[in-house]
Amino acid sequence: MESLQGKVALITGAGKGLGKAIALALANEGVHLAILSRTESDLLAVKEIVAGINSSLKVAIAVADQSDFSSIKIAIASLISEAGVPDILVNNAGTGKFGKFLDLEVSEWENIIKVNLLGVYYVIHEVLPGMLDRKSGDIVNVSSTAGQKGNAMTSAYSASKFGLNGLTESLMQEVRKSDIRVFSMSPSTIATDLAMDNNLTDGNPEKVLQPEDFAELLVAHLKLPRRALVKDVGLWSTNP
Repeated sequence: MESLQGKVALITGAGKGLGKAIALALANEGVHLAILSRTESDLLAVKEIVAGINSSLKVAIAVADQSDFSSIKIAIASLISEAGVPDILVNNAGTGKFGKFLDLEVSEWENIIKVNLLGVYYVIHEVLPGMLDRKSGDIVNVSSTAGQKGNAMTSAYSASKFGLNGLTESLMQEVRKSDIRVFSMSPSTIATDLAMDNNLTDGNPEKVLQPEDFAELLVAHLKLPRRALVKDVGLWSTNP
């Protein structure tokens, strides 16, 4: 397994939940962080925890709206200026709203697509040139089992994640010859605010996947030899 020590990881949606768990797992591997979120106080709290893990690690923070390209462009320029071109990009930021097709407002549909699909495109658009120049990098897109199989109440969310999987597959084929690995990770329900707010854990949050489970698997895949590329990995709760 390769060492991640000294690398730089840019993580979106890193202020809490899954993104926070990913940031802390990478910090434990000696990875410098560039973390992005909508809420500065959440990012500062993560930065403080990382300092307790390893005070020598750099932690650059930036606030941005994932659905707005101008906001993302400014934030990522700031992060790259402070932390350098990332070796690892984790597109974790996402949103969801579940319900019958006609019960969701047009604005809700638009926001889900903007955040979960266009937002990922915006971030990669700003990070990929540096990876191509260097001819190395890892891009991890956090998808969902809802991007592999649609359900009756997930039309908007599934549309965004199916689209994300298509983006991931195509980009992987495009940049793999530059030694850039692009892959998706598709978990079932994880005990995050999104799951709790939408009653997805059936009152048993301890039985479904935890953010730390996902983060541990992500780290393991990043540590694979550079010659090895996992195209997509699914992670399921054993007995939810």
